[in-house]
Amino acid sequence: MNAHELLPDLAIALGADAVGWAPAQVPAAAAQEYAGWLDAGRHAGMSYLERQLPARMDPTSRLPGAASVLVLGVSHAFEEPAAPAGGIRVGRVARYAWTPDYHDQLQPVLTRLEAEAAKLGVRAKGYVDHGPVMERLFASEAFLGWRGKSGMNISTRLGAFVTLAVVLTDLPFEAEAQAHPDRCGRCTRCVLACPTAAIGPDRAIDARRCVSYLTIEHRGPLPPEHRTGVGDWLFGCDVCSEVCPWSAKAGPLAKLLQPHADLAHPDLSAFFGVSERSFERQFAGTAFLRPRRKGMARNALTVLGNTRDPRGWPLLLLAREDPAWEVREAAAWALGQWDETAHASVLLADPHEAVRVSAQRALGETDPGPGQLQHPAVHL
Repeated sequence: MNAHELLPDLAIALGADAVGWAPAQVPAAAAQEYAGWLDAGRHAGMSYLERQLPARMDPTSRLPGAASVLVLGVSHAFEEPAAPAGGIRVGRVARYAWTPDYHDQLQPVLTRLEAEAAKLGVRAKGYVDHGPVMERLFASEAFLGWRGKSGMNISTRLGAFVTLAVVLTDLPFEAEAQAHPDRCGRCTRCVLACPTAAIGPDRAIDARRCVSYLTIEHRGPLPPEHRTGVGDWLFGCDVCSEVCPWSAKAGPLAKLLQPHADLAHPDLSAFFGVSERSFERQFAGTAFLRPRRKGMARNALTVLGNTRDPRGWPLLLLAREDPAWEVREAAAWALGQWDETAHASVLLADPHEAVRVSAQRALGETDPGPGQLQHPAVHL
């Protein structure tokens, strides 16, 4: 058995749900489209994507002599675990974060593939969504799926809940490149369902509006115009993938990655009244470290402001005293959503200007809406 056959078989044996080979080339049209996406500022605050542009367009900059790419598709189409008892468990988490950080789980697989490739005299270098590599482009060329109208890679077998990893190799690409047929048809469910209208007509996402970007990568207060669109999403967003008919047909397929109930349904109180170091210890090895403690607290307050779930009331009060001004700013907004002007007014004297401005807006632009939740703890 040669390397072209052995490496994919090994990847499947190690837990990949789908594998395929693609040429290690970025077509000129794809490079031009990606550069245009950057020029339009649709990458929001992810400035590292601009710096990485030359490397993304040239796989040989990562592995000299790269000629082919082994693409791995790993399902995270999990069955949702039941929420643990106790705690303040409000809000939704994107499915890929229901499991410990997939980077850490998939890296040993890639390391093993690199080692086996070396035994065969093949130079190889693996990446799990952390290097300047066009994973989705290579996945479509490896016949693992196609780029859906949501911009996500979609598979008829795995749906849209697929984590991608790649192994660059110096093996010659022996097959003719063949893109997967587009199976979206006339369906536009993902476009219509996006809560912040972040999906463009060109099958590309505007990160400046995307709930996943806003709750994970964005630093500082969330844009006021998109806070209600975040809804009950605490971390990430799966709306476009959930409504995809191909995801519904896929069902639970994951075997390498497995969900944890405490990650699928985290206790919001874990983000308040603790130091960043304590937070990092508690959530070590999870995706929650990306937005940091103050980012998760900000997200929790956004969820509570949108849902007005009475279980979260103690956190709104605690957040007014948070050491991070970003959290206090979010608390002022959330208190305004609850129509709790007396409690929001405390933040008018906050030392940070952004917090004072948020409190002023809460006092003058509150909109409690129908069905305002009332409970004894509110009016102290």
